[in-house]
Amino acid sequence: MTERLYYTDSSLADFEASVLKVDESRTRVVLDRTAFYPDSGGQPRDHGQINGVEVVDLVEEEGELIHVLGAALPAVEAVQGRVDRARRFDHMQQHSGQHLLSAVFDALFGYATLSFHMGAEASTIELSASALDSGQCQAAERRANEIVFENRPLSVAFEEAAEVEGLRKESKREGLLRIVSIEGIDRSACGGTHVRHTGEIGPILLRKLEKIRGNVRVEFLCGHRAVRRARLDYDALSQIARLFSSPLDDTAALVAAQLEDAREAEKSRRKLALEMAACRGRELYAQTSEGPDGRRRYLDQRASGPLDDETRAVGQSFCAQSNGLYVATSAQPATILVVASADAGIHAGNLLKQALAAAGGRGGGNAQVAQGSLPSAEAVAALLPQLGF
Repeated sequence: MTERLYYTDSSLADFEASVLKVDESRTRVVLDRTAFYPDSGGQPRDHGQINGVEVVDLVEEEGELIHVLGAALPAVEAVQGRVDRARRFDHMQQHSGQHLLSAVFDALFGYATLSFHMGAEASTIELSASALDSGQCQAAERRANEIVFENRPLSVAFEEAAEVEGLRKESKREGLLRIVSIEGIDRSACGGTHVRHTGEIGPILLRKLEKIRGNVRVEFLCGHRAVRRARLDYDALSQIARLFSSPLDDTAALVAAQLEDAREAEKSRRKLALEMAACRGRELYAQTSEGPDGRRRYLDQRASGPLDDETRAVGQSFCAQSNGLYVATSAQPATILVVASADAGIHAGNLLKQALAAAGGRGGGNAQVAQGSLPSAEAVAALLPQLGF
């Protein structure tokens, strides 16, 4: 069985080991000892090399850790392993930060951590909370960073599961447990890699909240990740402030005011556009001659574009007059709109629904307005004769 060196020294990156097993391709190697951490407990695997050959995967099978290599390992009995130090330390910061955050949320609010995921850019914990407000997040972030600044020691111990006490979360494992402790606040059974003192975690930054399965998922970043993200956030905010010629601290209020002005302007524009569409409908009605049956028909055919509220307003204004039928079509997307006057003797919804059913389309509506979609522009064109065009 392989000795897991990271269990006792997470900072170890360079190591020597003997080859216990190797497959015929010499790309699947089992060592007597390793510093490589596999995917486990929400933490991704380590990257690195063995004798200069890239380790492309780590697979656990029946208690053995198989190092999957990107090329064949030469026939040797002893090897030199090298773990990517930067990636390992980043994972140590995120995982230790997760233990600290989970302990703080538990201590402050009684929220248990249900799951943990470490991503390439950010990490998340799922909390047993139906809701979490910004005040609670700020309080947890502040308390976690206070403990970071206190530089409390993290320690690793091995205890029998039957005798272990004081764990933040009960372990279902039996036998010897690896216990990771943060002085004065947390004891957790964990096989992951961790820093030696909370100061090495670096700053902790809480970002997004998301509802999931009736709980709350919290996104967080620690250490170098938090600093990089804070820099990107600051640069983005600074750019926005420059665009508005505003002091940085006043930008949020200014953007909110601009958005409100934009909403009001959009409301006014929409109102005016609908009024103009209504005028257009009345003009079209006046310009359209009556057919032999006394009905005025107007067809608006478009190559592309949606049949939107303005189109409906034109049609409804047209058919607010006597005995009118207004049809608008779009080839892309393949859609059709039918509007009928109340005295036209036509039920727009029924008429269109029957025509669509025969053409493989979908849609419907009421007596005055109906709309539908069809498989193609050709199907739209084929439908028009059924509507009197």
